[in-house]
Amino acid sequence: MDDPRWLTPQQQRAWRAHLTAHRLLMHQLDRELQDTGLSINDYEILVNLSESSEKRMRMSDLADATVQSRSRLSHQISRMESAGLVARENCEDDRRGTYAVLTAQGWETIAKVAPDHVASVRRHFIDRLTPGQVKEIEEIYAPIVAHLQGKQP
Repeated sequence: MDDPRWLTPQQQRAWRAHLTAHRLLMHQLDRELQDTGLSINDYEILVNLSESSEKRMRMSDLADATVQSRSRLSHQISRMESAGLVARENCEDDRRGTYAVLTAQGWETIAKVAPDHVASVRRHFIDRLTPGQVKEIEEIYAPIVAHLQGKQP
């Protein structure tokens, strides 16, 4: 068996800084959304639906877009359905498929919550960086995302 390729001290610091920053940022954004009655996962689902054509997505596509298992998303959608934010519709062209659909209440909610959420993203992330650093982050993460989504070797 080959010896593991251990991280250098600098690589270890970079990796841990990434993990810590991600966790702290998601925790902060989730905490700030709590006053609205939404979780960060609820918000992400509402954003995806609000940006999709006809304000609906196949559940399988929504699970992929939000990086959730089909089962976890189904439970999440059930909770959001109970709150009146989304509805489910059967796919006419595929009896096994289901759509998650943004309701009028869901649209009103995302329209009301989005400005404050974007302000939080700016305050805790974007405004902490220079425009060059924002561009670098995009360039750094693009190949990692593509690799993990199977779009690159």
